[in-house]
Amino acid sequence: MKKYDFDTIVPRRGTGSYKWDTPQGDDVLPMWVADMDFRTAPEIIDALMRRVAHGVFGYTLVPERYYEAVIGWFKRRHGLVVSREHILYTSGVVPAVSAIIKGLTAPGDGVIVQTPVYNCFFSSIRNNGCRIVENPLVEQDGAYVMDFDDLERKAADPRSKIMLLCNPHNPGGRVWTREELTRVGRICIDNGVTVVSDEIHCELVFPGHKYTPFASVSAEFYDKSITCSSPSKAFNTAGLQIANIFVADEMFKARIDKAININEVCDVNPFGVEGLIAAYNHGEEWLSQLMDYLHGNYMYLRNFFNDNLHDFPVMRLDGTYLAWVDCRVLKMPSDEIERHLVEYSRVMPASGATYRGDGFIRINFACPRQVLAEGLRRIADGLLSCKL
Repeated sequence: MKKYDFDTIVPRRGTGSYKWDTPQGDDVLPMWVADMDFRTAPEIIDALMRRVAHGVFGYTLVPERYYEAVIGWFKRRHGLVVSREHILYTSGVVPAVSAIIKGLTAPGDGVIVQTPVYNCFFSSIRNNGCRIVENPLVEQDGAYVMDFDDLERKAADPRSKIMLLCNPHNPGGRVWTREELTRVGRICIDNGVTVVSDEIHCELVFPGHKYTPFASVSAEFYDKSITCSSPSKAFNTAGLQIANIFVADEMFKARIDKAININEVCDVNPFGVEGLIAAYNHGEEWLSQLMDYLHGNYMYLRNFFNDNLHDFPVMRLDGTYLAWVDCRVLKMPSDEIERHLVEYSRVMPASGATYRGDGFIRINFACPRQVLAEGLRRIADGLLSCKL
């Protein structure tokens, strides 16, 4: 078995990296935006190199082997059988979500989100003239759970048209169970609300937990929901800009397809196409080893907080590489905590306020362990320098 390397530090500053070149100061360690500091799978790099060697990069026709790779991956790994005619490709999950909202709502309609949640949900809703309807998650035994009673009330409002589900959840780290998804689906179907499930983190699941595609729960869920997926988070290929929408309803598909074209996100580049095919056809062993490494990083982080920062609980993660840390003991806004960490400790997490989770910070631990150790040391120095 080939052993993949996740310990080598890959210099990223000065490469046009959004993560590394955004912080002001070359000595700031970025642990904020959700991409990884690992090289992607060698099988993907090899496929891209072959495409580069061709030397011609004209407009891209997405081939049948692309669809075969998508269908094969989800059937083989997750038991979700996706029909070829139900797949729409686009340049990313955020453009996909935006196009879905544009296609299926009218200005003033309500879109349900489970806060705290991925910040681009908010902008996609606002940019399409819709209203954000919050169904806040509830902390229970160190993890988030859903408030189904509140969800039922929000879904019963005839102005609520869509629920944006984050499965697995960012930033809370929950991998929702089949039972939880079943309750969500039943509530939404009974109230005429369409579930749009963002499943971009679906491969990033820790031992003892299982990702369940929302659409796999039942034939009815498959027919009446919409799924957004991409290999970008699992294989660290966000810059290749490729994603898919699974939509079975013919009317929904036509309206979403029209919105994709209105938003001008209907064309994809050849590297995204080749990267996805290589990831889904040849990346499984790399992904398996990545998850072993990420789980080790997560345990390292949890142990560090338990030993050094016990006043700052880490939300239990079922998956993802994003730790959600409770800093409410400081009684400071998250934006202020982030600024202090940058200025005092030269480390940059993400402010929880971005996700409507004020009092929390989000830490990206997808990096070589020696970098993680240094980042956590800086975070500890910064947090402990605040008056408790």
